[in-house]
Amino acid sequence: MMTVTAVLLWSAPYIFSILAWLLFCEQLNYLKKKRSAPGPSLVLPFIGNAISLVRDPTGFWDLQSARAKSSNFGFSADYIIGRFIIFILSTDLSHKVFANVRPDAFHLVGHPFGKKLFGEHNLIYMMGQEHKDLRRRIAPNFTPKALSTYTEVQQHIILKHLKMWVELSQSGSKSFPLRLLCRDMNLETSQTVFVGPYLSGEARKRFEIDYNYFNVGLMKLPIDLPGFAFRNARLAVSRLVETLGVCAEESKNKMKSGEDPTCLVDFWMQDNIREEEAYLAAHFSSDKPKELKHTSSIEIGGHLFDFLFASQDASTSSLLWAVALLDSHPEVLEKVRNEVSDIWSPDSGKLITADQLREMRYTEAVAREVIRYRAPATLVPHIAGEDFPLTESYTIPKGTIVFPSVYESSFQGFVEAERFDPDRFLEHRQEDRVYKKNYLAFGAGAHQCVGQRYAINHLVLFIAMFTSLSKVGRRLRNP
Repeated sequence: MMTVTAVLLWSAPYIFSILAWLLFCEQLNYLKKKRSAPGPSLVLPFIGNAISLVRDPTGFWDLQSARAKSSNFGFSADYIIGRFIIFILSTDLSHKVFANVRPDAFHLVGHPFGKKLFGEHNLIYMMGQEHKDLRRRIAPNFTPKALSTYTEVQQHIILKHLKMWVELSQSGSKSFPLRLLCRDMNLETSQTVFVGPYLSGEARKRFEIDYNYFNVGLMKLPIDLPGFAFRNARLAVSRLVETLGVCAEESKNKMKSGEDPTCLVDFWMQDNIREEEAYLAAHFSSDKPKELKHTSSIEIGGHLFDFLFASQDASTSSLLWAVALLDSHPEVLEKVRNEVSDIWSPDSGKLITADQLREMRYTEAVAREVIRYRAPATLVPHIAGEDFPLTESYTIPKGTIVFPSVYESSFQGFVEAERFDPDRFLEHRQEDRVYKKNYLAFGAGAHQCVGQRYAINHLVLFIAMFTSLSKVGRRLRNP
């Protein structure tokens, strides 16, 4: 009878041969997909260049950019943990991806394990007519009237938190991380703007705990077992969606009574009620109408969570960069303060009106330049659902993860793009129109951000109030 050692010695050449064959096939498959695209000629088995991505993410993507630039292809290829990837530098090629989000072309990913967390019917993953129908229902939530309602809410919360920050800085305590303060301010803003009075104090505390579970699990491996962060995140999302669904139901009942909307879900429910009434009138019936698509409370709760997720981290990033860039560009800070002081004063005891907000053209230019200069989402990953001809000479293979770079597009076309220069967005230069295709911070195509005006308003209000209230000796008041 052969010993274990003897068996291993006998089988070792066969095992080695099989492994060598698998590695050869993997390399051959990578080279077949890569073809003439710029990228490494050989990659480590299975893991590819994942180690360099984890150790130095910025360096990894800078290398992809350098390869794309040096080759004049406008894109580069690489291999990460068994997946072939394409990094897109060219703005025109990025637009080609954004314009072809459909079942037989590209599928927006958002997050590598997003479908497990958010569900298959998340707004991110919708396409075609279903996606168009939902965006049509969402549109009334961002009309000028609705946005004007939100700006009041935003200002009350921004002022409250700025007052807390100044008091904290004047208390003699050590320096504190602004990131956490901005995050808390944004979460309260999103909760209040989206679902207003329908979240009680206790519900808000539970909401914050569950949202923290979600944030932690978002960055972990997708191990869906008890005790693991990903499982906690998935369950937290379910609870959050359920809570937001209850808010939608309460809002619907309130809007049926004829009250004015005070938050986003109110505008949404108000429009749904009108459509239901129109359905009844068209069918000459007093019966309860068949529930229209995308109008169930739990489904709306899911979409409200999508809004919350989309606005939270991206907005926090922009607020932090606004503070940093204003601090490093005192001439811009002075211009903002001068413009704001001519239009609004915190000592007036009044909030900034919609008309006054529109008058703050330079402050809005600063906000737009912050978003261009440091795009909140630098890459927008997609998966190729089928082989797709990216250029005349290269076809992206099915299953490839494609990364259009919003960040790189922001530094193409614009005059002295490496310079932080808000004047580029003013009327005399109009770079926002001349180089519109390069301004991809809010995406493009069918999945372009529907709440971009809301996001810009939020940043403008924050900049205006922060620069006014952060002056030494300024007496803070909360209108």
